[in-house]
Amino acid sequence: MVAIGIGTVAAQSAPAPAPSSAPTPAAPAPQAPAVEIYDARIVASYPHDPKAFTQGLLWHEGTLYESTGREGQSDVRQTDLQTGKVIRRQPIPADQFGEGLALLRGTLFSLTWKDGAIHRWRLKDLAPLKSHTGYPYEGWGLTTLGDALVASDGSSNLRVLDPKTLAVRRTIPVTYSGKPLTMLNELETVDGLIFANVWMTGFVVGIDPATGAVRRVIDLRDLPKPTSAERDAVLNGIAWDAKARRLFVTGKLWDRLYEIELIKRQEPEPVR
Repeated sequence: MVAIGIGTVAAQSAPAPAPSSAPTPAAPAPQAPAVEIYDARIVASYPHDPKAFTQGLLWHEGTLYESTGREGQSDVRQTDLQTGKVIRRQPIPADQFGEGLALLRGTLFSLTWKDGAIHRWRLKDLAPLKSHTGYPYEGWGLTTLGDALVASDGSSNLRVLDPKTLAVRRTIPVTYSGKPLTMLNELETVDGLIFANVWMTGFVVGIDPATGAVRRVIDLRDLPKPTSAERDAVLNGIAWDAKARRLFVTGKLWDRLYEIELIKRQEPEPVR
């Protein structure tokens, strides 16, 4: 895997005017909405397990649910926000590398990286329910969109999955300023946009699920650095408390989890 940054796209020069004898050109297509740039203010800071290789994160009825990765260490867990302590956990098979996590209709779904397995867990006690094998893509991030699951695989494509069969209903090609944006990792649906961590960067992007176009870029590079010195201790993990409208972020091997407020830049600067 290669780290990716979010760059600017140079504007093209206007075409030369057509000769007067040329037919009247069609009206130009309406321009896509400008990408909004946001910074973040830390509202609160909470303890987070510094050994948790966070791959998925979500909020449900007062607690956090998290999936972690690495062979022999992967699990699905419920944690207390205030203390960061694990309330309960269930291990993912030791030969598998856990990835993204989503909740749909009282069932937790978790991906695996290259193992082709998607697991189902009962929400109330994390008891394993069923495992699906043969998923043909890498598993990275996972979220929900209406009655469907949405999965990333590190490419520029998001896949909308049927939760019963896990078949692909449709593919969402993600673009930023008209160009494919790869390395999409952990996912969370927030107010109709799909938020995605861009792996190995300090950015979260907000994706329009209808078009795949990035509508928001959230610059989190100024968050405090984790205590871990590992290269893989990067931003990854987004949870949305829709009722209280609270947004939480953390990272792999991070010792803190942050509630943040998004602040729109009045005069957006180029994001590099």
